[in-house]
Amino acid sequence: MLETQARVSPVVAIAAVAVIVFSAVGVGVMTGVIPSSFSKASEQMATAQPQKAASAPRKTTTEPTRVAAADASKPGARVCANCGTVASINVVKKEGEGSGLGAVAGGVAGGVLGNQVGQGRGRTAATVVGAGAGAYAGHQVEKHMKTTERYNVAVRMEDGTNRTFSYEKEPAFRAGDKVKVVDGALVVN
Repeated sequence: MLETQARVSPVVAIAAVAVIVFSAVGVGVMTGVIPSSFSKASEQMATAQPQKAASAPRKTTTEPTRVAAADASKPGARVCANCGTVASINVVKKEGEGSGLGAVAGGVAGGVLGNQVGQGRGRTAATVVGAGAGAYAGHQVEKHMKTTERYNVAVRMEDGTNRTFSYEKEPAFRAGDKVKVVDGALVVN
């Protein structure tokens, strides 16, 4: 009897390794471990937009904090109750939570790719390692995809109060800009 050994073609093995490497790089870019050029492009596009009005705030905190206003103490000085200056813009990130679906999908994909490498016990080991690595990567990708950012804008009003406005998208103004509250939203003054 002739005994034949099943061999993996070198092309298939190289392709499997290339897919694993490119997947790892993709996960690194999506999780922020590896910096990408897209993050710089979005910052440049945000600063190039005209600074007319920001998107409508989702939630406005109107708990004023009274502070002595310097301009209000002068006789005859007019204070605009809806005008102020942006004191700061704080980004609040909320890490997403994985539901397990990303881990399952990543584990299956990693197991299939790992099964394409080696033979005998080496193939079994590669399958197990591929499934574990794929599950971890899938979980991390799912968490990254569900991460949200909010922008809390602190405004020092001319009447001496401090107000905070919360936005889902990056507002068009920066710290130091003069703003006005119109219909519950901030616009550049």
